[in-house]
Amino acid sequence: MKIKSIRAVQVNFPETYGRAKPGAVEYKTARRPSWAAQGPVANPMTRYPRYAAFRPSWLPNWGGFGCVVEAEDGTLGFATASHGRPVAAVIDDFLGPRLVGEPCLATEKCYDMMVRMGASYGATGLHAYAVSAIDLALWDLKGKLLDKPVYELLGGPARDEMFCYATGGDADWYLELGFEAIKLPCPYGPADGLEGLKRNVELVAGTRELAGDNVELMLDCWMAFDVEYAVRLAEELRPSKLKWMEEMLRSEDLDAHAELRRRLPWATLATGEHWYTTVPFQHAASRHLLDIFQPDINWVGGMTAVVKICAIAEAAGISVIPHGGGNTPYGQHVCYAMPAIPWTECYIASPPGVDPNEAARPPGVSAPRGGRMKPLDGPGFGVEVTEAQVSPFRY
Repeated sequence: MKIKSIRAVQVNFPETYGRAKPGAVEYKTARRPSWAAQGPVANPMTRYPRYAAFRPSWLPNWGGFGCVVEAEDGTLGFATASHGRPVAAVIDDFLGPRLVGEPCLATEKCYDMMVRMGASYGATGLHAYAVSAIDLALWDLKGKLLDKPVYELLGGPARDEMFCYATGGDADWYLELGFEAIKLPCPYGPADGLEGLKRNVELVAGTRELAGDNVELMLDCWMAFDVEYAVRLAEELRPSKLKWMEEMLRSEDLDAHAELRRRLPWATLATGEHWYTTVPFQHAASRHLLDIFQPDINWVGGMTAVVKICAIAEAAGISVIPHGGGNTPYGQHVCYAMPAIPWTECYIASPPGVDPNEAARPPGVSAPRGGRMKPLDGPGFGVEVTEAQVSPFRY
């Protein structure tokens, strides 16, 4: 069976289950607004007051869309994609036409072709987002052609259920939901001076006091720090016994990651959300710069890339905990199937009082219960899309 077409699409199907999207008035049980709707979160732009108050204020507003791979018999593979027009153009004008006629099941070959086609202008960033969308749609198509969920194609379940940790700023609510591990967004960075440093320490210490010693805590720093600040904050936080500190440095500065490893030999360091292709992971593994790799399956290159990263990590004694793994069907399937992945991240943006099972989530995504979850078991990634539900991407 050969690939007939690959295209970026607008999707017209209900994108949520539950009662309402975050912030909607239908959330009758909400006790207070979600952390995601308020408060600072440290990021690379917090040094500039114009953008410091709210992280999304400087991010591109390109929006999401879908990618469809059609087989000769009309079967459709589908995946969600991000970053709108620029990525859709890479799919429609560049990568998609060059894969038409390739075998539908040849995910390794197609991935290799797509990465190599980025060599002339860069295989990272927007190109990697496009590669991810096509690769995931191919895996979905493979599952549908073989009538198997993707986790079965990866070798079957590696565990009975996934251990999930909650990411967000509403720690009291996550504890009530039964999570045994919580990752906090770090509010302040170097530009906030000594007062910001003190507030970061107070946040973590207060959460440790609230959670007790039987809950793991982590801190997400989202590329906001330099080496000096990262070392200083890590030392200040030692009494709180963090499981890991995440993405403290800008992703492309690999020399800074090496220096941070040298300065903090005792700390558990994690990053990889903003790394693309397998190359930086291989570099970090060969030098043992990190303890935990965190690829994003929708950004790094799709399922094929994450499977390769798991192999790289296992050979070096490094864990893999994908970014946002519990928030997409793609992440859920790989977290369920790969032995290298011990934990699954669940970003919780619904307000306290609104159970994740009642909150908005994409089709094909199961919600955690008591800090555990399993993926859905429909063919592919469990999302059914018909031609009637898609239309050409609107540029």
